[in-house]
Amino acid sequence: MGNITFEAPLMSDAFAKGIQPEVLFWVGCAGSFDDRAKAITVAFVKILNKVGQSFAVLGTEESCTGDPAKRAGNEFLFQMQAMSNIQVLDGYGVKRIVTACPHCFNTLKNEYPNLGGNYEVIHHSTFLQELLDAGKLAIEGGKFEGKKITYHDSCYLGRANRVYEAPRRLIEALDAQLVEMKRSRSKGLCCGAGGAQMFKEPEAGSKDINIERTEEALKTEATIVAAACPFCMTMLSDGMKNKEKEDSVQVLDLAELIALAEGLN
Repeated sequence: MGNITFEAPLMSDAFAKGIQPEVLFWVGCAGSFDDRAKAITVAFVKILNKVGQSFAVLGTEESCTGDPAKRAGNEFLFQMQAMSNIQVLDGYGVKRIVTACPHCFNTLKNEYPNLGGNYEVIHHSTFLQELLDAGKLAIEGGKFEGKKITYHDSCYLGRANRVYEAPRRLIEALDAQLVEMKRSRSKGLCCGAGGAQMFKEPEAGSKDINIERTEEALKTEATIVAAACPFCMTMLSDGMKNKEKEDSVQVLDLAELIALAEGLN
């Protein structure tokens, strides 16, 4: 175990003490409830604690952003969820939000302003790059030196919001060998979970999308597939299990990679 503890201050506690944290960490439904995604939350919080970042979480006051409802066509439910969240965020005077989920990121950044929720919203890959550039995070890449890592572009992070460089810069900072898949960046292939597809069975076809993407990742001969989205994490991990490669190829979030490099696991 690293010597950095997992400590996530509550916004309500900070507010009661008259403290205004610099950033709100929006954990998201996956990061809160999904066993695999919880590890991403822990890794990111440990990094924040290590660098002494002022932050807080909403805890039980955080609700779903409404992304799945909106993608599934229930605009009414989306607006109800969004307005409730905006009321909480504005009540605490939140200005800057960081999240490890591209779905939350996209919804908070691009769709909340239409309902009066205006915040600076950044994805955790960009935030980690900021910490790196500011010299607050000095990644010791020895653990991953020379290892082949391929990066999967999440649709909501890549094509929807054009965040391509930050994740790759983090991987390169690990002294790892970044090997790109045939389809990457603006031509990246969806993992198959977007548009609320995560919550339903796929339609009939010759192959599931996540299997197609997993095959592309395996062709790079990388031993680690880096992801930056809990939905992608689930789909790619399932793909590795399907190919019986889960023991030889790891699927890890960018925050997990950095936490491992920093000995925070």
